[in-house]
Amino acid sequence: MMQSQTSFPGKPKLLDQLRTFMRARRYSLRTEEAYLDWIRRFILFHGKRHPRDLGEREITEFLLAKSATRVISAKPGRAMARSFW
Repeated sequence: MMQSQTSFPGKPKLLDQLRTFMRARRYSLRTEEAYLDWIRRFILFHGKRHPRDLGEREITEFLLAKSATRVISAKPGRAMARSFW
């Protein structure tokens, strides 16, 4: 059976490494899911380039693009509460 050339035996993928990191530090499951989702979207937005190859410019591009398509709030609970009142 042939293995993919992009697969490195014994080395977990980036998102798996981040998941292990967060679980070792006892992040809540919801926080873990949210962080991994943001990281996944960031990577996909930049054509699956590795985050170590991206810098401040790419972060700004990503956030500007996201802010144009949806509301980004540092405190989503408060933003949602304001929308109801």
